[in-house]
Amino acid sequence: MERTKEIGIRMATGATRRDVVFQFLSEATMISLSGGIIGIFLGLALARIIMELTGILTIVSISSIIISFGVSATVGILFGYMPAKKAAMQDPVASLRYE
Repeated sequence: MERTKEIGIRMATGATRRDVVFQFLSEATMISLSGGIIGIFLGLALARIIMELTGILTIVSISSIIISFGVSATVGILFGYMPAKKAAMQDPVASLRYE
């Protein structure tokens, strides 16, 4: 809803619904992938810090990293698709009038 005017302008200048969905979905995907990568590095760093400070052995397996990254990417894509589809279905004229 915050980007209603942007959507209206894009559609009025010739963007198709597919273009709008692709834009929103690609943004959501990039954000979720970036968050997943940052989460992996933070998790590894915290595991190392905990091990150094407390002496507790922390084990980080490749499978746990892959699963957590997959969940991050999947959630981002799924929750990015819903608003993207809704945004693409808007009438361009009504979008430009929205204040």
